Amino acid sequence: MKKIAQYLSLCILVCTLQSCEDVVEVDLETAPPRLVIDASIKWEKGTTGNEQTIKLSTTTGFFNPVIPVVSDAVVFVMDSNNNQYDFNEITGTGNYVCTNFNPQIGMNYTLTVIYQGNTYTATETLIPVPNIQNAEQNNEGGFTGDEIEVKFFFQDNGTTNDFYLIEFNTSFTTLPDYDVVNDSFFQGNQMFGLYSNEDMKANDQINFTLHGISEQYFNFMNVLLGVAGSNSGSPFQTPPATVRGNIINQTNFDNFALGYFRLSEVDNFNYVVQ
Repeated sequence: MKKIAQYLSLCILVCTLQSCEDVVEVDLETAPPRLVIDASIKWEKGTTGNEQTIKLSTTTGFFNPVIPVVSDAVVFVMDSNNNQYDFNEITGTGNYVCTNFNPQIGMNYTLTVIYQGNTYTATETLIPVPNIQNAEQNNEGGFTGDEIEVKFFFQDNGTTNDFYLIEFNTSFTTLPDYDVVNDSFFQGNQMFGLYSNEDMKANDQINFTLHGISEQYFNFMNVLLGVAGSNSGSPFQTPPATVRGNIINQTNFDNFALGYFRLSEVDNFNYVVQ
């Protein structure tokens, strides 16, 4: 009887192990591909800003490891003086490059993308940004008082309502972190960006990038960062809504593109953690 019981236990164990090897297939609906336009014109202080890149791709299935690029589009930007800047693709990459762009603070620019019989347009203004002045480190930050925090400072312009995108790139993380701020409570005063990470240690490097942005782009990024934060719990969680940018399909309004056309002056500051 004991042998029979042992035999039955062995059979149950084998069946259990076999069941663990079953492949669970998740049936996800895939929407038709939609054009994605990454059109961030960035004029770094101290450079001519003549070389700019606009990236075109399409959406794809959740499990597809390859993002399809768009190679058959017409892309150009016109400024308010009717100067046209053509963006030509580096073959097969979806990267459309212009080498004679002329950035001017306060100038209005209009993007045009023609793809598969649809014409997409967007208009924005090139927004200035102040210089990053300095950075300081605090080794007693965070909730527990034992995390490293680094602040960088810049002077806000007191005569205008200003909006900023802050980008943090580090030597110990793969992807950058972003934040958006405005001068509602700091009009004309010194402002700062703050970075903290529990994995940060001495000799790590941080690159702070400050972007001047429009109020419309500030609102867009505020919503986008909120959606990204609320959707961080599960890869299968549905975002609350599709975040639409300022790019309009003039041919078919409902066939909108994802992405945003914006122009920013930017300043960079490198810091080595002490």
